[in-house]
Amino acid sequence: MSNTTPQPQTPLTPQSVVDQLRGIRNQIAEVQPLTPEQKKTLRGLNRYLNNEVLQASISVIGSSDIVQQSVGQSEDARSLYDESNRWTEVEDELRTMLNGIAGANIVRRQRLALIASRAYGIGNQLARDEEHAILKPQLAEVKRLKSLTRGKKRTPKDPAPAPQPSPATPSEKQ
Repeated sequence: MSNTTPQPQTPLTPQSVVDQLRGIRNQIAEVQPLTPEQKKTLRGLNRYLNNEVLQASISVIGSSDIVQQSVGQSEDARSLYDESNRWTEVEDELRTMLNGIAGANIVRRQRLALIASRAYGIGNQLARDEEHAILKPQLAEVKRLKSLTRGKKRTPKDPAPAPQPSPATPSEKQ
């Protein structure tokens, strides 16, 4: 008997994922980023062309020799349609992967923030004792950086004047 127990895969490093994605991107012929304006224009043109409309329109090509000669081969259109749907599946998979990676990174950052917060809190408590005075400059730097991140609250130079009551009209005096 052969031992075919699957071995656990080594997790990929972020750099190896980036390298693999770049390699894949270089192998795909039609990877061209569009400007926001180009995307808006092209999406506007495609807005009314759902799959049913596209299929029916492609059928028109095959139904008439004149249409076929004017537009091109219906097989080319069908091939382009199929390819578009397959790339939509790739797009969905990449979007799902991106959302998963982004979510995992949010969790990592939260865990890191918790560890950093604990370190700062413990460091503050230890720094009260002169035996751990070496921590004071580092803690002061963390405090300074935190205050820069939060930004200073601005007080208005000239507060807006309070609204003045409008003079009573003759009908209100009665």
